[in-house]
Amino acid sequence: MTIVIPVSVEWLTLREAVDGRARSTALAARAASMVRGPLTVHDLGSGTGSMMRWLAPLLPGPQTWVLHDWNEGLLLHAAKEAVVDGGGVPAEVRTSATELGLLREDALVGASLVTTSALLDVLARDELEAVVRACVAAGVPALMALSVTGRVDLDPAGAGDRVFEQAFNDHQRRDNGRRRHLGPDAVGVVAELFREAGWHVEIADTPWLLGPDDRALTEQWLAEWLAAAVDERPALEEWADEYGRKRVEQLALGTLRVTVHHQDLLAWPA
Repeated sequence: MTIVIPVSVEWLTLREAVDGRARSTALAARAASMVRGPLTVHDLGSGTGSMMRWLAPLLPGPQTWVLHDWNEGLLLHAAKEAVVDGGGVPAEVRTSATELGLLREDALVGASLVTTSALLDVLARDELEAVVRACVAAGVPALMALSVTGRVDLDPAGAGDRVFEQAFNDHQRRDNGRRRHLGPDAVGVVAELFREAGWHVEIADTPWLLGPDDRALTEQWLAEWLAAAVDERPALEEWADEYGRKRVEQLALGTLRVTVHHQDLLAWPA
């Protein structure tokens, strides 16, 4: 099954710094303690390579990264970026145009570590099952970062916050007739699948904390959050326009704070 997820270099670049400060350094350190160089790290849904650039300096070397993504344009962009390991030595980077729904069970055999970032919540259950099967077959730790939980907190709070949150979450779980995204349910499903395989699982809360210095990202996130909510419930359109204008005004004044809740998950063999 082909996964089509609209994503751009611009959006991934805009969020990279916030992603980096949100991810769990504790889980990354735990994963690092489980591996020894030379490492081969497979990054699933790698996008522009932000997970690699964040994690590689926290791991021992030498390192080879294999970046898997269905978007060959993003893979080309990622492969151009220099990355160094914990000793400051450049890592080798390879790419693989991969449909995760078609991921073979033996696709990750030979890996030292498997990683993902901002991926699980946009997959369907069968795709997650394929990923977990491949991780279990490889028998190495899997560090899966930044899956949305569905919870968003805005300060100051507003009357529409929970209405738009619920509509957005329903949109994330939508069934388009071919596949149903797991959205906010993804971390729970993945944890269950790994535990059923007899693996250990540890989860950490890793929220985006968006303040005045994150205005560009907050404005883009807000627009997409409301657009998804309206797409799910068209009757919200007029309210969303009013709500969005007020929030953008608060953003311009530097008075808006947004917390977008995520979780990281580390799984490893028993």
